[in-house]
Amino acid sequence: MTKPQLAPPNVVFILTDDQRSDAVGYHAAPLLGINTPHIDRLAAEGVRFDNMFVTTSLCSPSRASYLSGTYAHTHGVANNFTDYPLSLQSFPRSLQQSGFETAYIGKWHMGEQDDSKRPGFDYWITHKGQGKYYDTQFNVNGERRQVDGYYTETVTDMALDWLQNKRTPGKPFALLIGHKAPHGPFIPEQKYQRTYDHVSVPYPDSRHQLANKPSWMTERLNTWHGIYGPLYGFREHYPDSSASAVTDFERFVRSYTATINSVDDSVGRVYAALQAQGILDNTIIVFASDNGFLLGEHGMIDKRTAHEASTRVPLVVRYPPRFAAGTVVKQQVLNIDLAPSLVELAGAPVLPDAQGMSWVALAEGRASKWRDFWLYEYNYEQQFPYTPNVRSVRTDDWKYTRHPHGDGGPLRHLEQLYHLAVDPMELNNLAQQRNYQAKLAEMRELLILALQQSGVSRDQMPIDEGIKSALPEESIR
Repeated sequence: MTKPQLAPPNVVFILTDDQRSDAVGYHAAPLLGINTPHIDRLAAEGVRFDNMFVTTSLCSPSRASYLSGTYAHTHGVANNFTDYPLSLQSFPRSLQQSGFETAYIGKWHMGEQDDSKRPGFDYWITHKGQGKYYDTQFNVNGERRQVDGYYTETVTDMALDWLQNKRTPGKPFALLIGHKAPHGPFIPEQKYQRTYDHVSVPYPDSRHQLANKPSWMTERLNTWHGIYGPLYGFREHYPDSSASAVTDFERFVRSYTATINSVDDSVGRVYAALQAQGILDNTIIVFASDNGFLLGEHGMIDKRTAHEASTRVPLVVRYPPRFAAGTVVKQQVLNIDLAPSLVELAGAPVLPDAQGMSWVALAEGRASKWRDFWLYEYNYEQQFPYTPNVRSVRTDDWKYTRHPHGDGGPLRHLEQLYHLAVDPMELNNLAQQRNYQAKLAEMRELLILALQQSGVSRDQMPIDEGIKSALPEESIR
């Protein structure tokens, strides 16, 4: 039986910054017991992707992967100071070329000092760099002005103004909303500042379990990205379990979590506006984050690494004409999968360079095959020298990570091998254990295959010689 032809759907893509997968209420063990009723409603009325990951856990590269459907080594946005290439196709540009009216409102965060309009968007509101939780200066379609108020609320106000007053009625549209929250330094909205004061926040179990890990993880403990570093007001020296240090850590985690409550309010306001206009069910609503965030796990306060708290993010999609309410997808999906999925749903031209896979068939319950493994990559930044290069491959049950081109000797860059099925918190590195050498060799080979399949040439990325020697001379793509 042929499905009826649907009218072109609208698209609303809501993207947060640094929101880890457990920082939503629908999670099996929600962070600090967070309550996010509006995000939870999207999940209950749509599709919840329980194993959603980013291929580079850093804001700008991940955002470029969402837009383009490509890995960082393909789109070239290497760090937070790199702009999205003007010539690179994106799903908003594809939708625009198909007759959609497009708008970007909020945090762009690609190209720190440039807030000018980017290709693919008819309407444009953003700002330079990170923006501020209060009173940010925005570029509103070429006019720069300070918009007073709390960031999450003001961005939502501007998005609803476009949605209700400025878009062309009856024309399909794509609205992208970029939130600042929960990026640090965390400043909750006043009404949420004391929300989690009653919740105890113990240090993670993995904080001190670093004996069988690469030594760079211990070396960074009192740096800007370590749990005892100065970035968010912790202690200058390691270790410190004093009452005042614990209080600082609890304040840190509580403030992070409280900023997300304002995001949830924003999701509810957007939902209500679509409903009031009678277009809710013909709008694809996507909620996701650009990367996760380590809240003390493995002694870290950051992202960038291949650990679960860093790479795993929430993803929910609501679109009743195609996806049954309460659907849960267990397969591993990636940020590079969003662009090919949205252009398929919208009937727009495919992105020729996309390396992700459309999850539409998964969400509809008709996919018979899906990926068995995937590549994670992070490239060392001189501005933030606390994390080395990272190359990792993950399957459903195993993860293997190496740190190519590292200095300081073998202890600094030990390989890591985790059996996630029995060790989901990545406490026990098996790479040096005799009984797991066969699995280690298998995962090394799988990393080579992941690099090859993602189009990596010998000289394209900083790969250590042990991997580079196994790659072909020319690009595989």
